[in-house]
Amino acid sequence: MNLSARAAGGDRAAFSELMRWTKADLFRFIRRYVGDEQDASDLLQDTYAAAWLNICRYDPARPFEAWIRTIALNKCRDWSRRRFVRRLIRGGFDLSSPEALAVPDGSEAVDERMEATRRLSRLNDEIARLPPHLKAPLLLTAIEGRSQAETGGILGVSVKTVETRVARARRKLSDALQDATTAPPTPGQPV
Repeated sequence: MNLSARAAGGDRAAFSELMRWTKADLFRFIRRYVGDEQDASDLLQDTYAAAWLNICRYDPARPFEAWIRTIALNKCRDWSRRRFVRRLIRGGFDLSSPEALAVPDGSEAVDERMEATRRLSRLNDEIARLPPHLKAPLLLTAIEGRSQAETGGILGVSVKTVETRVARARRKLSDALQDATTAPPTPGQPV
């Protein structure tokens, strides 16, 4: 009996092994979706807890990774809706950016590394701001390298829909990043 089938039968050790195999990739996906490391960590835990509670619904004929990613995507969507409502209730939108990702040391000058970190942070901010229906297919195809067919299966949409949404997401990112480089600095921002 394979690991997935054992997990579907309630084998905790098999489920733990599947968690170990999928955890790093799933965390990166969630982190890119929500834009915050702590929230991503919480959502990862929620994802695995929900998966374990619903393991009896898992079909071992289907790849475990696709099943767990679907749960994670639903958790991310729920998180986005709750966050939107909280921001509306508070009367404002918090536009603070996520922490910049570490840039590996190299022969680059410090200012070049800082600029690369700034651009990467800006890209992560803009990806986090994409509407969920555009963000998910972009992350799954462009960032994680999944096929459009696989992405469509995870999201429950057609391949053509995935293709269209990825193109729209890329266009929105391109426009947002272009606007950021051509817009004059706002008062109080460094020039």
